[in-house]
Amino acid sequence: MAYCFTRLGANVMVCGRRAEKLEETAAGIRERLGRDVACRAMTIRDPEQVAQLVAETWDCFGALDHLVNNGGGQYPQAAIDFSPKGWNAVIDTNLSGTWYMMQAAARQWRDRGRPGSIVNIVAVMNRGIPQLAHTCAARAGVVHLSRTVAVEWAPLGIRVNCVAPGPIATDGLNVYPRAAAEALRDSTPLKRFGTALDVAQAVAYLASPQTGSFVTGEVLAVDGGRQQWGEDWPGGRPDYFRPPGR
Repeated sequence: MAYCFTRLGANVMVCGRRAEKLEETAAGIRERLGRDVACRAMTIRDPEQVAQLVAETWDCFGALDHLVNNGGGQYPQAAIDFSPKGWNAVIDTNLSGTWYMMQAAARQWRDRGRPGSIVNIVAVMNRGIPQLAHTCAARAGVVHLSRTVAVEWAPLGIRVNCVAPGPIATDGLNVYPRAAAEALRDSTPLKRFGTALDVAQAVAYLASPQTGSFVTGEVLAVDGGRQQWGEDWPGGRPDYFRPPGR
C-alpha cells in the first residue's frame, strides 16, 4: 500500500510496532521510486500514541487526507480453546486499535474543517470464519462501526469504507499449516492467491476522490469470488467435516 500510494503521488506516513520493518519499507521506496516516506514505530493499541501519530502526520505534511487501517493479527485455533489473553490481544488490535485511529483522524478533520477518507481492512465473514472467531468478531465490529460512522460523519465530509481481502499471498500465510494455506488458495473460483497489489489498488480506488467520492459505508471484497464458493478452515478441516472417503 505504501508503494502504491507513493507511486500515485501521495506523501505517506507508515506506522507499526517494529521500526526495522518500517525502515525497510522506506529504504525500498527511496531506492525504487526515488521518493521518501515518513515512518513511526508505535502501537495502535495505545490511544495516546495514536493521537501523537496523527498530530505528527499533520506537522510533517501539513495535512492528512486519507487513513488506511491495515494493522491486525490473528492465529487459527478452536474458539473453545481461546485464552482471555489471546482473545483480548486480537480484539484490542483489530477492533479497538482501528477505532482509536479512526476517531483520532476524524477529530482532526472536524476541528480543522477538512474532509477525509478512511479505508479499513477487514475480512470476508459473511458465513463466519471457523477457527478465527476472535478476528471474525473484531472485523465484523469494524464493518458495522464503519457503516455507522459513515452516516454520522457524512456531514463532516468524511467517507468510511472497508476492503475485505480473501486469500492473499503475503507473509501472513506463514501462521497457517501448509496444507491449510494450499486449501485456502484452492477455495477460490480463480484457483489462486491474490496479491498485496490487488488489495492496495482496491484501497486506492476507495480512498481517491477521483474514483470513490460517492462511495461510503461499503465493503469491497477482494477475494477471487471465494465468498460465493469455498470453505473457511484456516487451521485445517476437522475430521468431522471431511467428506466420506477422504
